[in-house]
Amino acid sequence: MRTLRLVVPALVLCAALAACGETNDPTTPGPSAPATGQPSPEPSPSTAVPATPDPGVTTTPGRRPKPGGPTLPPPVGATTLTGTVTAGVEPNCVLLDGYLLLGGPRDVLRAGAKVTVTGRVEAGVMTTCQQGTPFQVETAQPA
Repeated sequence: MRTLRLVVPALVLCAALAACGETNDPTTPGPSAPATGQPSPEPSPSTAVPATPDPGVTTTPGRRPKPGGPTLPPPVGATTLTGTVTAGVEPNCVLLDGYLLLGGPRDVLRAGAKVTVTGRVEAGVMTTCQQGTPFQVETAQPA
């Protein structure tokens, strides 16, 4: 009798877990028939089709790309930015020309201040500010 009390709940649990794992979703790969043919050979580098390089953004001289289209990559190396600091959507987040300012003196880098900052783009940095390209400030002064 004691064994029956242990076996029945265990079987019910196994049946419930098995039912949860089954799906009729066509995008989920299911069991397939065993392969009967020969595996196809991997393409060698000499037979692979070369990738076509992206020509980039092409515009007519004097015209700017449409807003929301492709953007140019951020500059590499030391960069100087001048403009008016704006507040971000999150507390303690300040932006300048689309760059999220990281570090620097907070008394200089406040919303509404006209500043000149020097620093570097830090594209691999994660932030909680949800906007702007991270820019590590090395120097900041009022403009």
